[in-house]
Amino acid sequence: PTIRQNYMKALQQIFPSPDGLQVAFKNLNGIRTMILTPPEVTADRTLLFIHGGGYIHGGVEGYQSLAGKYAIELHAKVYLPDYRQAPEYKLPAPIEDVFAVYQYLNDQQINPQHIALVGDSAGGAMVVTVMRWIRNHGLELPAAGSALSPWPNLTNSGETMRTRDGLDPVASKTFLDRMARAFLGDQLATDPDASPVYADVRGLPPIMIQTGENEVMMADAVDLAGHLAKNRVRVTLEVWPHMFHVWHQFYSVLPAAAGALNNSVRFIETEMSK
Repeated sequence: PTIRQNYMKALQQIFPSPDGLQVAFKNLNGIRTMILTPPEVTADRTLLFIHGGGYIHGGVEGYQSLAGKYAIELHAKVYLPDYRQAPEYKLPAPIEDVFAVYQYLNDQQINPQHIALVGDSAGGAMVVTVMRWIRNHGLELPAAGSALSPWPNLTNSGETMRTRDGLDPVASKTFLDRMARAFLGDQLATDPDASPVYADVRGLPPIMIQTGENEVMMADAVDLAGHLAKNRVRVTLEVWPHMFHVWHQFYSVLPAAAGALNNSVRFIETEMSK
């Protein structure tokens, strides 16, 4: 088995799937997609969940717990695109694949006001990037987005890349630099599709950003919130003291994780209910 498969198995063992979820796999617009259906679905509520892993080592199987919790709490069907990853596939392959699944949802005539995007880490950055693609292609935008511990600046130049290095058990600057290079190939780290802090974000729907104060990418996440705000996107920023990269995964044992996840769910629910 590959390193990626071993990583997914480990995540599945640490974070088991919630009870009552139906798990299915389908090819949507050519993209293998995991679909999680909770016992109750309100109307056509739909979540597009973009998994993290630095564009390199994530996968949908490791996210049944986190995405499944959203499914149950929101009474929503959750779609997780198993997008292509580096080093085999570079920028913009993951964005193309996630966008293709959004196009599929759009073709199903689902009310866009009942669709939200959620993503963690690289997926958190892609929440913003995929919304830009939706806007640029003239499709109707979703109701909201929630970015959990986003990695929004692949230059890795934020102040906390130095001041928090070694505090976060999950991510370090050295590790992020290596992953960025593998994903970017010969593209610049300031490419707007790689780093939404450099992108034209005008006209996007409300976005919540949650970052842990111990994260090396915390300053870049705060910069993303500022960039959205300066471009008149309604943004909600939460910085959780002492928290580490994607602490949300530990919602069953860590009160700060359950609290952050609950805030994200409530944010999405409020926007979907308008």
